[in-house]
Amino acid sequence: MEASFGPAFSAVATGAKAEGSGSYKQHRRTPSSSSTLTYSPRDDDDGMPPIGTPRRSDSAISVRSLHSESNMSLRSTFSLHEEEEDTEPQVFAEQPSVKLCCQLCCNVFKDPVITTCGHTFCRRCALTSDKCPVDTAKLTVVVNNIAVAEQIGELFIHCKYGCRATAGVAGAAGVSAATVAGKPGAYEVDPLGCPFTIKLSTRKEHEVSCDYRPVRCPNNPSCPPLLTMNLEAHLKECEHIKCPHSKYGCTFIGNQDTYETHLEVCKFEGLKEFLQQTDDRFHEMQLTLAQKDQDIAFLRSMLGKLSEKLDQLEKNLELKFDVLDENQSKLSEDLMEFRRDASMLNDELSHINARLNMGILGSYDPQQIFKCKGTFVGHQGPVWCLCVYSTGDLLFSGSSDKTIKVWDTCTTYKCQKTLEGHDGIVLALCIQGNRLYSGSADCTIIVWDIQTLQKVNTIRAHDNPVCTLVSSHNMLFSGSLKAIKVWDIVGTELKLKKELTGLNHWVRALVASQNHLYSGSYQTIKIWDIRSLECVHVLQTSGGSVYSIAVTNHHIVCGTYENLIHVWDIESKEQVRTLTGHVGTVYALAVISTPDQTKVFSASYDRSLRVWSMDNMICTQTLLRHQGSVTALAVSRGRLFSGAVDSTVKVWTC
Repeated sequence: MEASFGPAFSAVATGAKAEGSGSYKQHRRTPSSSSTLTYSPRDDDDGMPPIGTPRRSDSAISVRSLHSESNMSLRSTFSLHEEEEDTEPQVFAEQPSVKLCCQLCCNVFKDPVITTCGHTFCRRCALTSDKCPVDTAKLTVVVNNIAVAEQIGELFIHCKYGCRATAGVAGAAGVSAATVAGKPGAYEVDPLGCPFTIKLSTRKEHEVSCDYRPVRCPNNPSCPPLLTMNLEAHLKECEHIKCPHSKYGCTFIGNQDTYETHLEVCKFEGLKEFLQQTDDRFHEMQLTLAQKDQDIAFLRSMLGKLSEKLDQLEKNLELKFDVLDENQSKLSEDLMEFRRDASMLNDELSHINARLNMGILGSYDPQQIFKCKGTFVGHQGPVWCLCVYSTGDLLFSGSSDKTIKVWDTCTTYKCQKTLEGHDGIVLALCIQGNRLYSGSADCTIIVWDIQTLQKVNTIRAHDNPVCTLVSSHNMLFSGSLKAIKVWDIVGTELKLKKELTGLNHWVRALVASQNHLYSGSYQTIKIWDIRSLECVHVLQTSGGSVYSIAVTNHHIVCGTYENLIHVWDIESKEQVRTLTGHVGTVYALAVISTPDQTKVFSASYDRSLRVWSMDNMICTQTLLRHQGSVTALAVSRGRLFSGAVDSTVKVWTC
């Protein structure tokens, strides 16, 4: 609902231009008795005000409303110049909507652009500011916001020749200040100036032909300033009209009557065609000379570049010869080393054959092969997390359909119940005792009783989505944007104990092992002492953000955005291997350990699962059954469960 903006207008004059040159409307104002006009703030939550025939008064409309979320002060008189040096005032006919204002400069958008965080700012503001004021994300321009630019172009403003600067403090009389080229000033409608309002997008079109545009006498700059509407009358009376041949030496100056008489007797008038041809020829010669200068400069530049390239080629050739000589020497050394290794292998094979013939090595244990034994179907969206309750042989799966499904993995192999309560995607699941904890994109953690499968509590945990959960030492750890919160578990309640900071990105991976907590963010794994909640070690990695972490008895393993799996020694914290094979982000890792061997399972965006032997760090099997990216893993009693974007959960066993 629009607010009342003072007295109504007694007349509106509308003019339309021809369609071929664009269209705009001009609205003539009827002078009001008041010098300024104030208003009550509009509720911008009701949406954009209709853009149609604006209502006007003799002065600028004061705009000072309060944004409901960001407490942003707005102005109705805005500087919306095309360039930084533009000093033209702009006075809007009506209050611009708060939705058309930049949250960085608090002005109407100038060249609006959409940034990587999804918000819209002025291009200049986005390029000169480091962080988004809404979510503190780094500002990077993505694309022009054409829709917002078109809405701003539809706003009506006063012709600049109908505005004047006001004296006094801006806002004292209901007029807001506009910032023009970095200098504060206030503007109001000039009742003696142009009476029209025009759309911002057609402003230049109107002002070029505005009758109130100041002009100078073409005959003599010392003549007093004129308005366009008065120029024709002035020229008829001007006493400073020069002869058109004055540049050739004619000294005549007079009025319109004497000018016509002079042309009849001017000695240059009979030579005007010859003089014009001479000027044209001289101009052509100047253009030709300028073009030749450009060609010469270009040839010199090309010659310099060719000389640089020749020098570079000579250096590269010398370097390649040196590398070739070095490689030849290295190949010779490698060949000799290979021959020695081959001889040692032959000796070792002979020794093994001898032991086999004697029966010393015993029977051969074939490699375990994992196979898909079944599929759980029921979710209406991608499965993002899995969690196993071993006591009751239950499997919990969280999905984009905002539900958690409870699966029987022992007898019926069916969905026992669907848990509903989240308003966003379910991203994380964790079990502590007989409680299930679920984290969601709605920024909450819900506590569920596993015995009754009922919701018992909801906690507003973070300001951003809860990406991961893990429990240890009767504490719950939740990861989100640049933060890990530590919660004491007291019955069905979660009491915030501490917030771990110093993280550089989203925390997508959390693992608790013995007395340490491992957290993954952008190219970093931090190791925290669970008892003191202090960071005790930092592992630097490569390959982008860390999406998954697994800890074995001897190794720390992490999966990254750029398809890599890095392995560190758990004691020395030294990186020992980088496992390759996946061609997509490694979303999840899981571990199955036996006294004889340790296997690590990896799930990837490339729709595959891989089985890695940690004894020799090689991939022993690739599992391909999912029709979408594999996003979650869980293990229980030697079985592997995998959830994927194809909305299914698959069961794998040997």
